[in-house]
Amino acid sequence: MLRTIFLSVSLTCISFAAKAHEFWIDPEAHIVAPGETVRADLRVGQNFEGNSYPFIPNSIRRFDYAFQGKVTPYEGTVGDRPAMSLEVAGEGLLTVIHATTDQRITWNEWERFVSFLEHKDITWGLAEHDARGLPRENVRERYSRYGKSLIAVGSGVGEDIEAGMETEIVALENPYTGDMTDGIDVRVLYQGKPLPDVQVEVYKKAPDGTVTVTTEHTNTDGVASVPVEPGNRYMLDSVYLRALDVVDEKDPAWESLWANLTFEVPD
Repeated sequence: MLRTIFLSVSLTCISFAAKAHEFWIDPEAHIVAPGETVRADLRVGQNFEGNSYPFIPNSIRRFDYAFQGKVTPYEGTVGDRPAMSLEVAGEGLLTVIHATTDQRITWNEWERFVSFLEHKDITWGLAEHDARGLPRENVRERYSRYGKSLIAVGSGVGEDIEAGMETEIVALENPYTGDMTDGIDVRVLYQGKPLPDVQVEVYKKAPDGTVTVTTEHTNTDGVASVPVEPGNRYMLDSVYLRALDVVDEKDPAWESLWANLTFEVPD
């Protein structure tokens, strides 16, 4: 009974907190020694600050890790906090992959929905909303999150992978072994295809905890070049919006898919 209550409360908190906030995988350390346990929280919040949530299977669509050419499902225990505690053998680049189940929200105020679309640079949805004859009251939306995190185990040698999620951000360079003087190139994908001219929000967290936010846009190949500096952590976020068929007034009219990538650039 207590476990049921715990799960219910946790899922409610995740749904509520996620309405206008980022979801990301937050490792205890992005660089670990061989044989050291990799620990990572699942967080929802803003500007690299947010609540951590335990391992809750009902909220997880996919939880894998890619290491040394192999993708393996992560097996956690209900209630684990941090959500991931993993031991891997050997050295290389570890990619943690996480997709949430679908959640629904209702925007009771049109202005808040407008603000959300403006923030994520998907304002074309406003004109289409009116063109579809949809009401501006109680705008219903479905959303899901697709997070990845790059962690260097020992040497950190290796490459990020295309994980095959509905949307995702793929690092085209290894931030732990590559030349980052000209930034890091990333590609934003939707259903495995590059997304041109979409916004990538860049959160930079300095060693003193200071967070700065900038934006980049992908080119015609879906690639964005993100300036980075040694000694900082980064979170990249990009949101894809698609229209849904509305049969019943309670059906969601829109679906947002959130892609997120976290990593660190060594000092």
